Amino acid sequence: MLRARAHSGIVAPHDLRVRARTTPMSEPQLGGPAQLPGDHITVSTRDQAELGARICSWLSSKLPAGAVPTVTDIVKPEGNGMSSDTLLFTAHWTADGEPTEARYVARIEPELDKIPVFPTYDLEMQFQVMSLVGAATDVAVPEALWFEEDAEVIGAPFFVMARVDGEVPRDVLPYTFPDPNWVLDAEPEQRAQMQRSAVAALAGVHTITPETHDLDFLAYPEPGATALDVHLAHWETYLEWVVGDERSPLLDECFAWLRANQPTDYDRPRLSWGDARIGNMLFADFEVAGVLDWEMAGVAPPEIDLGWMAYLHCFFQDLTTDLGAEGLPDFMHVDDLAATYREISGREIGDLRWSMAYAAMRHGVIMRRVTERAVLFGEAVRPPDADDMIIHRATLRQMLDGTYWDRLSR
Repeated sequence: MLRARAHSGIVAPHDLRVRARTTPMSEPQLGGPAQLPGDHITVSTRDQAELGARICSWLSSKLPAGAVPTVTDIVKPEGNGMSSDTLLFTAHWTADGEPTEARYVARIEPELDKIPVFPTYDLEMQFQVMSLVGAATDVAVPEALWFEEDAEVIGAPFFVMARVDGEVPRDVLPYTFPDPNWVLDAEPEQRAQMQRSAVAALAGVHTITPETHDLDFLAYPEPGATALDVHLAHWETYLEWVVGDERSPLLDECFAWLRANQPTDYDRPRLSWGDARIGNMLFADFEVAGVLDWEMAGVAPPEIDLGWMAYLHCFFQDLTTDLGAEGLPDFMHVDDLAATYREISGREIGDLRWSMAYAAMRHGVIMRRVTERAVLFGEAVRPPDADDMIIHRATLRQMLDGTYWDRLSR
C-alpha cells in the first residue's frame, strides 16, 4: 500500500473563470464543483496543547538525567502540509547546571479514522531517509533526532527533528498568486538563484543510488522488471484503494495512457525524494536551507522527481492564469529545470513530458482523496460526478489529448 503523503497544494480547481470575474483576487472562491476552500484545509482535530504536554513528558526519557524539560511555543503551522500532523515547539531544560533551549519539529502520524489521504504512513522510513541524506550528501536536511514507534506516548507514532530557519513558498494561497508573498515579490535574479538551488538539492539527493547505498527499506511490494515498472504499479495500487467501488473513468484512462506510453530511457534508478517541489523546501537568502517532507520517498529514475517538480509549479501557475493573473510563467519552467539539472549533475535525462503527465495523474488520484477528506470535515461538497473531485481534471484531459504541452512552448 502506498506509504506516502499528499503534497499540500489543494487549491487547483479546473473552472474558475466565471468565479474570478465576480470575486476579488484577495478572497478567491476555489474548488470548482467540489467547492474546496482556498484559504485553509483541515489536517487534524488533535489538541496541540495536549500534544505538547505529552511530548514534554516523553522528552524526559531522551534528554540527560535530571534535565526536567518544559515545552513552550507550541504551534501547528498553516499554509503547507496536508496529511501528517506537524507540531513546532521549543524545549527548555537544565544541563550541567546551565539553562538550555532547543527548537524542534515533531511529525506525527495522521488520524487514521479521518479518511487519511494514504492507507499507511511509514514515519520510520522517513526518519531513515532523512538520516541517510544528511549523512551521505551535502543536501541541507534537518537533523533527524528521535523516532518513537509507540503510539501510546502521544496517540500515534512520531519523530522529532531539529528546527531549521527559513521561508517556505506557500501553497495556500499559492506563491504564484498576486497577494503579497516573498516569492512573487522577489527580483527575477533572486528567483533564478532559488530555482538553481532547488535543482542542486535534488541533484544531490540523486547521488544516492542502489549501487552506493542499501535502499531495500524503500522497496515497494509490487512486481516489475524495472524501477519505473514498480513505481507505476505502486501508484496503480493506490488508485485502486482510493476509488474503491466508485471508479473514475478519467483516472482509469490516465493510467492506461501511462502504461501505453511508458518511456524506455528512464533506466537509472536513484533515491527518489517523491514530493520534490519548492513548497517542501526552506529557503534562506534564496538558497535551500532545508529539504522537508520525505514521506513519498522511494527508488525511481531521476526524471520522476524532475517531472513532479516541474508539474507542481504548473499546477499553481495554471490556477493563477485561470483567475486572470500573470503569476510566474518564467519560473520553474521544465526546460530550465532540465538544463540546470544536466549542468549540475553531469547526467543526461529523458524527455520530461511523460513524467510531468505521471505527476499530474498521480496528483489526480491524491486530489480525489483530498476532496473526500474535505467533504468529511464539511469544507467541500460531494459532486454528482466523481471525476469532479479531481480538481484539475481539465489539465488531465488536455494531457491525454496532447494539447496541454503547447502552453509550455517558448
